[in-house]
Formats: sequence, C-alpha cells, structure tokens
Amino acid sequence: MSIITIILAILVGLEFIYIMYLETFATNSNRTAKVFKLSSNDLQNPIVQTLFKNQGIYNGLITLLILVALLYQSTVALEWLMIYIIAVAIYGSFTSNPKIIFLQGGGLPILTLLSIWVFN
Repeated sequence: MSIITIILAILVGLEFIYIMYLETFATNSNRTAKVFKLSSNDLQNPIVQTLFKNQGIYNGLITLLILVALLYQSTVALEWLMIYIIAVAIYGSFTSNPKIIFLQGGGLPILTLLSIWVFN
C-alpha cells in the first residue's frame, strides 16, 4: 500500500473521528449546531441526542475499519470502505443535504480511492 494511500486513508479516518466527536460527545455544543445547521433547542431534544449518538458510533466504527484495513495492508478492504463512504454520502446528499457529497464523500474518500487505483 502506498504512503499516499495510507496518509489519505488516515485523513478520512480523522474526519470520521471528528464527526463522531461532534455527534457523540459534543452533542450540545455550538460547533455541532453550526456544523449540522441545527438550533440549540433541536440539540436539546432527547430523541435528536439519541440519534446523533447512534450515528456517532457508526462514524467511529468506520474509522476503526479503516485502521484495521491499514494495519492488515488490505487495499481491497480499504477500497470497499471508500466506495461505501462515497455511496452513503451520495445517498445523504439526496435525502438530507446536497453538500454532504462534497463534505463527507467527495473529497478525501474519492482521493483515497483514486490513490488505491493508481498507486497500488
């Protein structure tokens, strides 16, 4: 696995850890409200907090899977994880916010996928 692919994959993982932090640990923060374009009142809703925390665990597990793929030098696993992240971002851009494809799926995961295809 190339060093470029490894660095890009680590950056994707860091992005997902940050999202997990916002959703799971900083659920009521001003930063979370700004990132997700929600009011402080929305974030106080126990249902929203539960949904955010569940989604945060998902994002943390994505990071864990990326690290496992890197640890075992599995380009196939990493490739499919990036395809999965991009597909989920495309779905989210249609169902939630069109910017999701650019913020979560369009940048680093696509670069990581291209890096896998070009350098490995």
